[in-house]
Amino acid sequence: MVRFLLACAAFFCLGAFVTNAFASVVARVDKSQQTMHVFIDGSHAYSWPVSTGRRGYNTPVGSYRPTFLSRFHRSSKYYGSPMPYSVFFRGGYAIHGSYEVRSLGRPASHGCIRLHPAHAARFFHLVRAYGRHNTRIIVTR
Repeated sequence: MVRFLLACAAFFCLGAFVTNAFASVVARVDKSQQTMHVFIDGSHAYSWPVSTGRRGYNTPVGSYRPTFLSRFHRSSKYYGSPMPYSVFFRGGYAIHGSYEVRSLGRPASHGCIRLHPAHAARFFHLVRAYGRHNTRIIVTR
């Protein structure tokens, strides 16, 4: 009986550890609505307006994991434009802050996913806290 109780206690402790180990962040970017919905451990946490690629510039559709984070990034392709709180997910494509906040809610970027700088900071810190391997970025049409 004592062994059974110890086994049950160990199982429940291990279960609590595994639950925390697999905590996740999911960012769902809807290009048609120009919004990003963030889910933490399956629960909706945030909805933010974004700007994706304008005419002639595509934002890739698909499911990705972050590949690289950069707090103070500057574009090497577009004249050193600031890209604060960048979360890169496919080559040079990133979710990042933008000071062109009036453009949020409509396509305006060269393909990246732009957020308000405060929202980008929050997302960046979530990805860093939960880990790139526990984060998924899903971009839909």
